[in-house]
Amino acid sequence: MKKGFLLVVAFLIFVARFSPAKADEGMWLPIFVDRLNYTDMQKMGLNLTAEEIYSINNGSLKDAIVIFGAGCTGEVVSSEGLVFTNHHCGYASITSLSSVSNDILTNGFYAQTLSDELHPKSGLNVRFLVRIENVTKRVLDSIPFETTEIEREGIVNRVSKQIEGEAVGGEFQEASVKGFFYGNEYYLFVYEVYPDVRLVMNPPLSVGNFGGDTDNWMWPRHTGDFSVFRIYTGADGKPAEYNKNNIPMKARYSLPISLKEKKVDDFAMIMGYPGRTSRYITSDEVASNYEFINPSIVKIRNIKLGIMKKNMNASDQVRLMYVSQYAQTANYWKYYIGQNKGIQRLNVIDRKRITEDDFDSWANNDQIPKFDYYRDALVKTHNSMLKLSNLRKVQTYISEVFFRGSSVVVMAGKFRSIFKELSSEKTNISKIDELAKGLQPQTDKYFELFDFKTEMQLFAAMIELFAADVPAEFQPEFYKIINDKFNNNYTIYTDQVFLLSIFSNKDKMDAFLSKPTLEVLQKDQIFEIAVEVYNLYNKILSDIQPLTFQLNQGMRSYVQGLREMYPDKKFYPDANGTMRLTYGKVLAYDGADAIKYKYFSTLTGVMEKENPENPEFIVPAKLKELYEKKDFGQYSENGDIVTCFLTNNDITGGNSGSPVINGDGELIGLAFDANWEAMSGDIVFEPDLQRCICVDIRYVLFIIEKFAGGKRLIDELDIRK
Repeated sequence: MKKGFLLVVAFLIFVARFSPAKADEGMWLPIFVDRLNYTDMQKMGLNLTAEEIYSINNGSLKDAIVIFGAGCTGEVVSSEGLVFTNHHCGYASITSLSSVSNDILTNGFYAQTLSDELHPKSGLNVRFLVRIENVTKRVLDSIPFETTEIEREGIVNRVSKQIEGEAVGGEFQEASVKGFFYGNEYYLFVYEVYPDVRLVMNPPLSVGNFGGDTDNWMWPRHTGDFSVFRIYTGADGKPAEYNKNNIPMKARYSLPISLKEKKVDDFAMIMGYPGRTSRYITSDEVASNYEFINPSIVKIRNIKLGIMKKNMNASDQVRLMYVSQYAQTANYWKYYIGQNKGIQRLNVIDRKRITEDDFDSWANNDQIPKFDYYRDALVKTHNSMLKLSNLRKVQTYISEVFFRGSSVVVMAGKFRSIFKELSSEKTNISKIDELAKGLQPQTDKYFELFDFKTEMQLFAAMIELFAADVPAEFQPEFYKIINDKFNNNYTIYTDQVFLLSIFSNKDKMDAFLSKPTLEVLQKDQIFEIAVEVYNLYNKILSDIQPLTFQLNQGMRSYVQGLREMYPDKKFYPDANGTMRLTYGKVLAYDGADAIKYKYFSTLTGVMEKENPENPEFIVPAKLKELYEKKDFGQYSENGDIVTCFLTNNDITGGNSGSPVINGDGELIGLAFDANWEAMSGDIVFEPDLQRCICVDIRYVLFIIEKFAGGKRLIDELDIRK
């Protein structure tokens, strides 16, 4: 009876999901806003034209949105190239500028003048989207009808490279052709890259990361998750490498800022660069993630986090070395815990199966002529996933244990090219010198974030876990040495390999790079481990590849079939790191039985959460003083400060730092998180539960002006009341 009830519920949810797209669901390519979304957006409160959102001829919203660093979004907020993004997006850059004696990550930083703005040691760039172009016809027309999947991939890659090469117009331009709907469509994205980006201001950690791991992915939030940077150019106004004489960028477009109060159902849209969603994957793949992938990541990262945390707590120097890595690791450790809870609680697998059953009925309807690949689509995906699950688990263990577990294997792996050259019968001295010169800055950066004790503990724990959880047939050869010579004592084995390796000693590394020899690498056990691990990983990939090709072929047919099956539905592609627009409204939600949340939080809540004994909930003395005096300036609402608010915008990782924009095109907040109740939302959108957590722009400006004394920054902004 219970199973039947769940299927009925799943069917009803399915019907709702595949009715015409809800305005609060979807990550839309901005070039299609006019055709697919504009009328709905107007009805909800948009007062801009489609041209004001995306234009290649005139300044538009798209020209204020940047890819910030390697995986976040930022927005230009002044004509002088000032950029807002999340605090956690600036973490690595802020950390690279911090030291035990000048810990700006913990204490905060504000540049009093332009000359005080800091260039991060870690390096940082931003990318502006120049244009999007539909190249589907050119790519697909190059693929013969009877081609195999591996041949297809080769053709797509070759044609994409040609298109990208033709599109790039200068040193600081990049181009990328991306596939959509599992290879049914292809689009070209052209970017302009600005490599000189400097830190202007960041709040103290007690503001920028208030609530820490405890509040992560949770509502209500009270986190001032923002940081401020500036883009610099050469004297000619064009992108340029860092130079102290560079000048602030003259922005093509910058976002005005609104101080207006927000109300439930107010229009809100977000433009940014969401990283990855999997809305179209089948029930088999969801089940594989639930059973094999997610628990593996959680287990491995739990051990890693414990080791890092213990050593970070014991040393401020170690804390600064690992704080960024720890935050990144913890973020998605908790994410995968939440995703599995959501998959189970929201019956995601059953709901997917309902869709698939309906698709099978449609594809096998003899009254409707269909190609065979529609009929066989789910057979291919099912058969692929049956064989892929165990291999994907091994792949996950290799990635999490060796590539993300301890940094030594990844760094040693970068030396395979120089080893190959040193091993060559015709040794090319100039080539070896060139490779060594290229490796020197990488190793310098590596050792800046390398603590011998911490890396030893991580390595020992990771290789022991791999031995316990991965079948012997998938274990590298060095495990035989650990068994035969070290009686499976992973700590003693680690002591030896770290003691002798160039990858755990900067002096030895520098000596090697100044005079590379084959003998050093041949005797280095960490290098030998790295070679074995990469060989194993490549072997796993070769086993996975034909199954992945079959899966992709099935998914391409399945997704295209869904689009034909529901011709009146507006389909949006999965996120893949390209610019998207999502629109919706300011909206609260009910978290569970008897839990009804408001759509905003306040500074009063910060004070209520304060706990001087818990570093995650410390409140700076100056912030308390401002609160007690009610010294809020122009940023108050009803005698308080709104810290964060909710919208039902459809976001995911990569949207961190994205601007939340009202119907007049004004900045009202920065997106920074999603809520715990809908952690399966990257697989199935949950309209009743899924919310975007945003830091209110008035809290950002309050911290800049009243807390940090950043009046010069406030004067740069176009603030509207």
